[in-house]
Amino acid sequence: MIDIFAVLPLSLLLFACAITFVGGFVKGAVGFAMPLIMVSGMGILIDPQTVVAGVIFPIVVTNGMQVARAGLGPAWDGFKEHWRYVVVVCVMILVSAQFLRSIPADVMFLVLGVPVVGLCTVQLIGWHPRIPPRYRRAFEWGAGAVSGALGGLAGTWGPPTVLYLLALDTPRARQMAVQGVIYGLGSVMLFLGHLRSGVLNVQTWPLSALLLVPAILGMWLGFRLGDRFDQERFRRVTLWVLVLAGANLIRRGLMG
Repeated sequence: MIDIFAVLPLSLLLFACAITFVGGFVKGAVGFAMPLIMVSGMGILIDPQTVVAGVIFPIVVTNGMQVARAGLGPAWDGFKEHWRYVVVVCVMILVSAQFLRSIPADVMFLVLGVPVVGLCTVQLIGWHPRIPPRYRRAFEWGAGAVSGALGGLAGTWGPPTVLYLLALDTPRARQMAVQGVIYGLGSVMLFLGHLRSGVLNVQTWPLSALLLVPAILGMWLGFRLGDRFDQERFRRVTLWVLVLAGANLIRRGLMG
């Protein structure tokens, strides 16, 4: 606990736990957005590099829970179909994570905020690209590179993955399986990448480990209560809140 308080005072630690609980709940209820919620919410008051470090363990464990809940068979089938995208995402997460510590704080707020606002807005307006079959392989490589770069720097590669799968007209059941693989393997790469970059270190890993508690509790509650919500309305409200939080991160990046 001494190490944790050296990173964050009690008030900010409780704030981070509350944001993480909300992120876990949303992930359990509708299956997405925990990294976006943690990054945009915690980033309001907490240093960006500390935010990314705090996100790592909750992402690894909750993505593992999601994969296990969906089943390993469908996940393996999804990997075989989209292995190029998965491999590029994982490699780019490892590579881009190494640049995080060299980015100034003001720029990091933009790195965190712009993808949140852009990706949530795209989902709100319902737009997704259409990719002809002859361009599929090039699209897999390019989309994987963008998703992985965002993942290593901002800790989130979920929304680009959703857009990628929609662009290929992937059936919903297969989408869930592929997302599970990409989120699960990507989170392991995020852990390894930031272990090497130094973002996850002896000072920050206790914080990330502590945030597992509210993340798992929130996800458990989301699993139990998710079926009681109008999921589409809940999803849209979540996206609007994320847009506002992301806009505030952009404001901090521009105004210093």
